[in-house]
Amino acid sequence: MAKPERRQVSTDAAEFYEFYVVPAVLGPWASPVSDAVRIEAGNRVLDVACGTGALAREALTRVGQQGQVVGLDLDEGMLAVAARTEPKVEWRQGDAGALPFEDESFDVVVSQFALMYFPDRVTALREMWRVLVPNGRLAVATWASIDRARGYRILAEIATKHCEPEVADMLAAPHVLGDKAQLAELFVEARISGARVTLHEGSVRFASVKELVRIEVKGHPPADHQSDEAMETLAVESESALAEFVQPSGEIVMPLDAHIVTVEKA
Repeated sequence: MAKPERRQVSTDAAEFYEFYVVPAVLGPWASPVSDAVRIEAGNRVLDVACGTGALAREALTRVGQQGQVVGLDLDEGMLAVAARTEPKVEWRQGDAGALPFEDESFDVVVSQFALMYFPDRVTALREMWRVLVPNGRLAVATWASIDRARGYRILAEIATKHCEPEVADMLAAPHVLGDKAQLAELFVEARISGARVTLHEGSVRFASVKELVRIEVKGHPPADHQSDEAMETLAVESESALAEFVQPSGEIVMPLDAHIVTVEKA
């Protein structure tokens, strides 16, 4: 999942994120988000909290030589990996709550699976709105309720039994804006009218249950303080509990739905 807005990660951790988390979880959403906000040739696009740049790279394929894509993130490690991956995007360090751009600088602003981690979500939305041109388009993606991500819910329940509370909290945290009405209210509070919240079905795919646990649990800081015994018990119990999602190939494919909020600036 996306990293918290104010947590700095090492370049090694960002490489892990790009190599494992992006293909399995985040990358498949770059196209649906781009479609929802109608990124076109010649657009100037800003990706807020871009991470290692999956959505920004997709936008670059759509804007063409006459367009521009800027990816902004607070995390230097993420940006270092993003810059190596795609040098044609302009990568900028900055805070979503105080975007370092003039008013009306972009035709399109996007943010993918980061809003839930911002310390001040309303201010961040206002900033995205501020830098949009009149008739510009905004799209923000957040994960839907954990009830629509049954595999992750099961994993969190197992973690509750065997690990410290912060591990289960970490698995549930990405879904904190899963309520459609709550999400829409944030846009109202930000004085953004006309926002449309649309549910999109999706899934995640890992090579095995063991890989799922390694990447989505062991690969994150809360797991650092857990005993080896607790982690092994979590992995073993997950093999059985998540069997319904395992394919004949051994891969595990689990549902993971999202809300994409879109709005045009009158």
